[in-house]
Amino acid sequence: MIAIEIVLDNDLLKQCRIKGHAQAGGKGKDIVCAAVSALARTAAAALAGQDGIAARCEAKKPGEFFLEVVECAEAKKDFLSGVGTFLTIGLDSVARDYPKQCWLSINTAV
Repeated sequence: MIAIEIVLDNDLLKQCRIKGHAQAGGKGKDIVCAAVSALARTAAAALAGQDGIAARCEAKKPGEFFLEVVECAEAKKDFLSGVGTFLTIGLDSVARDYPKQCWLSINTAV
């Protein structure tokens, strides 16, 4: 099971934590893991290339991913909103299509 937690702060992406394996196919053939990985890596890459957004990303071992937006300039909030929407909609779609392999929680920062 892949467990995904997205944390939003004022409707903007603050964190995304992904942990686990879908076990939906053999190594290199698991479409659920591939979809989740592609969405997370694309969001991380989009944020990494932006001036005015400070984000850190870790993937210490297979089956683990953590992305945190540390700082976002006012002028970049629309961009961050778009990346967060892309990530949330994409991961929600995977979780809905594969509920036995993927679980998604969306929370608000306290």
